[in-house]
Amino acid sequence: MTVSAAAPSEMAFFSELVRCGGFSLAARELGVTTAAVSKRLAHLELRLGVRLLNRTTRRTSLTAEGEIYLAHARRILADISDMEQLVSEAHAMPQGLLRINATPGFGRSHVAPLISRFVKLHAEVQVQLQLTVDPPSLAEDTFDVCIRFGEPPDARVMARKIAPNRRLLCASPAYLAKHGVPKVPSDLTRHNCLGIRQGDDAYGSWRLTSGKRTETVKVRGNLSTTDGEIAVDWALDGHGVLMRAEWDIAKYVRSGRLLQVLEGYETPPADIHLVYPQRLQMSARIRAFVDFTAKHFEKSSTLAAGLVTRW
Repeated sequence: MTVSAAAPSEMAFFSELVRCGGFSLAARELGVTTAAVSKRLAHLELRLGVRLLNRTTRRTSLTAEGEIYLAHARRILADISDMEQLVSEAHAMPQGLLRINATPGFGRSHVAPLISRFVKLHAEVQVQLQLTVDPPSLAEDTFDVCIRFGEPPDARVMARKIAPNRRLLCASPAYLAKHGVPKVPSDLTRHNCLGIRQGDDAYGSWRLTSGKRTETVKVRGNLSTTDGEIAVDWALDGHGVLMRAEWDIAKYVRSGRLLQVLEGYETPPADIHLVYPQRLQMSARIRAFVDFTAKHFEKSSTLAAGLVTRW
């Protein structure tokens, strides 16, 4: 027997019937007679060719087929509701809860001020800023927009590159005056290198590329942390060589408090991306924040400009 596709109204009817727990209560909720509810269920079961509910004089219970139908019906109805909300939001004013995730250092110094300006323009949006070292899993559903360094982690997300970004090698003038300036990657093995344990990066291994040749240097040091800002402070205090994204240290390089080393070598890129689930791409609040953030970074001058090596 060929079964035609269930209409949303049929799924909504069955879901409401189960929620009410009985024919009379469902009839009252739906504004029809008990006989009409019984007749509609009978038509649904006849079309499907299976019994969805076991009936007795006192109660009803789901059959195995009824449990399957109910689970899928509720999921489909939720998807339809989400779709309708997103479509209507696409032409609506940005409003509602916006959950933003970023790394602690970049979140405090760059994202938080940006959010302050954003909510002045969109007062109907409520923003929650979450700062975590590692990006949350997409399956956890804990964020709407995630601001991260490096390549987007998952094909199931939308990603918009908002700024180029390099990882720079640097140290304080005092440290370099005392320990010398590394000229080639292998020189780093003789230096105190400040470790940052973050994300999936191989801890203690720095990759440097010149032309077609890439060298992986196993570095060592007496200081390591999961907080990039702490590592920057240690470098400023003259404790060793640091590899850090230019957005985090550019002001110190410009002022001369940190000096670049091994400039002729490229390190793994740390481009800044806005990442958000595909299902939210039509949301007005998501689009407004993504466009606002991208525009802000486009207007910002490249922080690498003006970085001068003193050696």
